[in-house]
This record gives sequence, C-alpha cells and structure tokens, in this order.
Amino acid sequence: MGDFVGGMLKYVRTRPVPRVTIAGGIGKMTKLAQGLLDLHSRKGSVDLAALAVLAERAGGTPALAERIRASNTAAEAFAHAEAEGVALGDEVACAGWETAAAVVSGKPVAGEPVEIEVAVFDRDGRLVGHAPFRPAHAAPPRKRRR
Repeated sequence: MGDFVGGMLKYVRTRPVPRVTIAGGIGKMTKLAQGLLDLHSRKGSVDLAALAVLAERAGGTPALAERIRASNTAAEAFAHAEAEGVALGDEVACAGWETAAAVVSGKPVAGEPVEIEVAVFDRDGRLVGHAPFRPAHAAPPRKRRR
C-alpha cells in the first residue's frame, strides 16, 4: 500500500467500488490506525504511546504497554507484543479500519456500500493483523481472539 491512502479513500467515497483491501506493513498500518491519511514518513510518525494503548486494549499488560512506549520502532513494539502473545496487529487493523470507514462513509453516495478490509504484514511478509471485510457504514469489526 502506498503512502497516500487518504487520497484513495476519498476517491472511493465519490466513486464507490464493492470492496477495498488496504494492506501494508506495521509502520504504515499503525499510522492509519492513529487516524493519519498520508502515511509518508515525513508526514507523521508512529505514536508509540497510542500503540501502547492499542496493546492494552488487545489484552496486553501495563508492563507490555511500558515496553512499547520505550520502543524505538513499531517493529520493536510488535515484537514485544508477539512475545507476550498479544494480537496487537488485529487491534491495529481494526483501528485502521475505523479510520478508513470514516473517510469512505464521510459523504453519502448513491450506490452499493463499500466494504473495507485491512491487513497488516510484518517485514517477513507474515500476516500479523486483520480486520475482515465489512461495509464502511457498519459498526467497527471486533478483534479476533487467538
């Protein structure tokens, strides 16, 4: 996925398609989860404090949240969560879905509803988080229990 997901989502809002998959690495998907739409490195950085909140929401301990806040990168934060068995990627995907759905459903457009899916991958290409297809106007997806 490119840096300019916001432009793509605004386009889809005015020219609906049945389904949109947003997929990317943990850094960019974390930025999307934070509500950023321009995911270029110069336009915003990963908010590790916000990532720590998502980790706690996913069932992580306060100690994990502290390790995430002290991390140098999103990749390091994800490694801490994985070591503790916390599905941080699913939580990031769900929060990213909420950001995307808010943009797509921002102005009602006649036609079929747009379904959005978000997938988060690590540097090894492993799927580490997923928010399944759901209409943009629907309630946010709930995280999966592993």
